[in-house]
Amino acid sequence: MKRLVSSFIAFAAFGALTLGAAHAEKWGVDGAHAYAHFSIIHFGIAPNYGRFDTIGGSYDVEGGELKGLTIDIDAASINTGVKKRDDHLKGPDFFNVKQFPKLTFKSTKVEKKSDDTYAVTGDLTIHGVTKSVTAEVKKTGMGKDPWGNDRIGFTADLTIKRSDFGITHMAEGLSDEVKLMLSAEGIKGK
Repeated sequence: MKRLVSSFIAFAAFGALTLGAAHAEKWGVDGAHAYAHFSIIHFGIAPNYGRFDTIGGSYDVEGGELKGLTIDIDAASINTGVKKRDDHLKGPDFFNVKQFPKLTFKSTKVEKKSDDTYAVTGDLTIHGVTKSVTAEVKKTGMGKDPWGNDRIGFTADLTIKRSDFGITHMAEGLSDEVKLMLSAEGIKGK
């Protein structure tokens, strides 16, 4: 009898764990509706802006609530509107995209702050260096598109130091702080 009770408790615990994990659903990032922008101060005078054009990843969502996220950015898709500058940023002085082709973020903790705002902590990897960072993430909307797909949208804001990721070139001309802004829609089941 004791063995039967122990087996039942183990089975119930396993069932509760797997049932809890089954509730979060994957929502694939829609790259056509995803934006990753950055700003950096140039010579202490004014911010310069840029973006990455190729973004992927996924959200884990349960009952409309964010439970986790993964973002993948193609480093070679950097775009500042100036080809010569973009080529320099892709090279070894900055992102070194041949050696480090991706910028990634994988959440390790999601803490709900208000109805639609979360503090999301995770591992950010840039230039081959991984650091734990926390971003403010806001749910911007949720609903069906005209084709019947369930969609959810989030924005994220984060400020990092580029030197923390081994990018120190032009320290005299570019600020160490870089502001990152992400906006992306996810499609349920994609």
